[in-house]
Amino acid sequence: MERIAVGGVELQAELSGPEGAPYLTFSHSLGADLTMWDPQVAAFADSYRILRYDTRGHGRSSVPSAPYSFADLTGDVVGLLDTFGIERTHFAGLSLGGMTALGLALAHADRLESITVANAVASMPAEVLPMWDERVSVARDQGMQPLVESTIERWFTEPMRERGEPVLDRVRALIAKTPVEGYAGCIAAIKAIAYEPHLGEIAVPALFIAGEADTGTPPGPMHAMHECVPGSRYVELKTAHLSNLEQPQAFSEALREFLPV
Repeated sequence: MERIAVGGVELQAELSGPEGAPYLTFSHSLGADLTMWDPQVAAFADSYRILRYDTRGHGRSSVPSAPYSFADLTGDVVGLLDTFGIERTHFAGLSLGGMTALGLALAHADRLESITVANAVASMPAEVLPMWDERVSVARDQGMQPLVESTIERWFTEPMRERGEPVLDRVRALIAKTPVEGYAGCIAAIKAIAYEPHLGEIAVPALFIAGEADTGTPPGPMHAMHECVPGSRYVELKTAHLSNLEQPQAFSEALREFLPV
């Protein structure tokens, strides 16, 4: 892993896989870090040159003062690609990372081979903005720990939670250690997202992956996004929000069927 200076931030990044292979970049959700993609890195390690990174304000990346914007987040990605000499990459993101994928497709399509948008939205309804404000308020007043269990309830289905699978504790730890300022900064970007009117402008190959039990980014709006993007594909998995961790094999299979290698 390397810590890469991009503009005014330093981003923790990892580049792995065979040299000369096509590039595949992974971008994680709010409240996580690059280890969220461990199952997919293992699945694609032999056929892709994989770049993954900690989003600003998360993991081992630096934590600039809030707020952040998607111009910041997509600019960070372009800076990483430039640093590693990557001209074009397939880009897969989930939740915050999926929104970043949309921003890249609209502003930096020349750097992309394709996008995969998992469990994300293209716009934020006004009625949910107070919910985000409340989460930021709790984090600033009490730290991240009070948000852990409610987040786990949204991110994974009840059967998975009842089974108590080990991945749940790993995700709990990721949420708890997320810097409050990074959490608040990325929420500011999420609240301001407004890509929906421009989805028809996306011209790179696109895959949308939804979770049938995802209440935060429901399958209905995700399917509507797919219908707006010419030639895109849509897959719905039996998961809640963190589809790549709840059904890692099914997620990887959907991604593999979409990618050319």
